[in-house]
Amino acid sequence: MPIARRPDSESASDAIVKETIEAFGGVDILVVASGVNEVAPAVDMQPARFEAVLDANVTSTWLAVRSAGRAMIERGRGGKIILTSSARGKLGHPAGYTAYCASKAAVDGLVRSFGCEWGRYGITVNGLAPTVFRSPLTSWMFTDEPAAQATRENFLSRIPLGRLGEPEDLAGPILFLSAPASDFLTGHVVYPDGGYTAG
Repeated sequence: MPIARRPDSESASDAIVKETIEAFGGVDILVVASGVNEVAPAVDMQPARFEAVLDANVTSTWLAVRSAGRAMIERGRGGKIILTSSARGKLGHPAGYTAYCASKAAVDGLVRSFGCEWGRYGITVNGLAPTVFRSPLTSWMFTDEPAAQATRENFLSRIPLGRLGEPEDLAGPILFLSAPASDFLTGHVVYPDGGYTAG
């Protein structure tokens, strides 16, 4: 039974870990799937909106990883941590994505830093950086509306595998990064993006 909650404060992230330990005896795997966006040209974006994106995508991620990592270190049995980044952490975007791109690049930095810092404890930290996947946030792109079709076609023209992502396309990489098969992989960001970032 997964425990899903927003780790938007130190007390909240610590409470999530405490509840997990009480329910399951420890924390073996942590998957952090934070992702909000505020789309606006950089010259028009208010600092508070920029900070809100970083709080949700970076600070909350750092808090969750920190709380779970403490528990994993104290337990002494290693663990697996998987952070959700985005292709936008590697690639810029011309349509007002400065906050989102910056936040996901920061998540990539957390992956590398935590991976280096916690390797000695047997804790692996890796990231997934997908491109467009079907989700509640992107459901509009899968409709027959003209704007949705144009956006979809634009993405499809740059994805070598010729389709947008489905939730099950993330399940495999998450299972791999959660399993012993990935025990010698840490500090890396994997791109389940149909080849979008390859070209």
